[in-house]
Amino acid sequence: MEAPPTPSGFRTDKPLLSLLNIDLLAQVAGITFFHPLGAWMLPLSLRTLTFQWHHPPMWGSMLYATIVTVAWLLQSLNHRLAYGKNREFDKSEEVLVITGGSSGLGLLLAQVYGMRGMSVAILDVNEPEVEVRNVEFYKCDVGNYQDVQAVSKQIIEDLGPPSVLVNNAAVVHGKTILDLSEDEIQSTFGSNVLSNFWTIKEFLPGMIEAKRGTIVTISSVLSHIGPKRCSDYSASKAAVRLLHESLTAEVAQYDNIKTLLVSPGQISTPLFDGVDTPSTFFAPVLEPVDVAKEIMSAIDSGAGGNLDLPLYSKWIVVMHTLPVSIQRLLRWVSGCDDAMKNFRGRNATDNMNGKN
Repeated sequence: MEAPPTPSGFRTDKPLLSLLNIDLLAQVAGITFFHPLGAWMLPLSLRTLTFQWHHPPMWGSMLYATIVTVAWLLQSLNHRLAYGKNREFDKSEEVLVITGGSSGLGLLLAQVYGMRGMSVAILDVNEPEVEVRNVEFYKCDVGNYQDVQAVSKQIIEDLGPPSVLVNNAAVVHGKTILDLSEDEIQSTFGSNVLSNFWTIKEFLPGMIEAKRGTIVTISSVLSHIGPKRCSDYSASKAAVRLLHESLTAEVAQYDNIKTLLVSPGQISTPLFDGVDTPSTFFAPVLEPVDVAKEIMSAIDSGAGGNLDLPLYSKWIVVMHTLPVSIQRLLRWVSGCDDAMKNFRGRNATDNMNGKN
């Protein structure tokens, strides 16, 4: 029998305090103080200590628990009214297509769903970095409509009509506007924007016919703010964010077709290798597995909606409502315009190939 792990087996090279961030604190609060079950534990505990109903701590804690419960119910009601009832998801009948799935976040999603026994297709110009079980690879330049048309026919013939589409392919060059070449600008918008149009045009009709489908759009927190050396990337991610909004409105008439917008902050993949994170407490670097878990949870539950990770990405849109002088001050304090100074990213070949 294998011996249980020792405390030394859980050691990390990072200082303990470096693992503490505002997202972790918010998650803990969300399942304790700001969750109905946690909030109602306080008045129940006071009652066991023989507090009477008229005592201020008793009715105060009950008022707090009531407010938390009402807020939680309103949040659930808001999601239902905004995105409708979740669709049924049966992994034995689903066919998943992932663009840019040969590395990073896309590869992780393909690996997990492949291990679950789902039919998975990867669209990329390079083969997967590692061997992936139960996953079909299709060599395709997703920024080229003719390539996507040809591959889509092959996927339908091999696996059946796709019911889940994850538009994940992306490139980033990390250069100023004047340093970007024409080919680099075209590759950014080809992989980051046009690929979304081409895959949706090819696979959405089959979803409508089958009366079920989920389309996942991977945007970015940088769709709301354009730092230095990110002009092409930020513009492309803003474009797919607005594409998602239009798509959501257009498919609203179909109850079982869901759209999901994912707007993450920095993810620790080679795509943004070398980026200097201004504050790991307020803007923690996301691990691909954590982002993948959130995406898979939404897909598996048949939900639509928005996933904004980490916490600051939920509120960054508020920045545009502030006076311009305050906006510039916040940019300076955050250090976002200096974050790309040491950017390395992938090598030039990978960046042109649309991997995410």
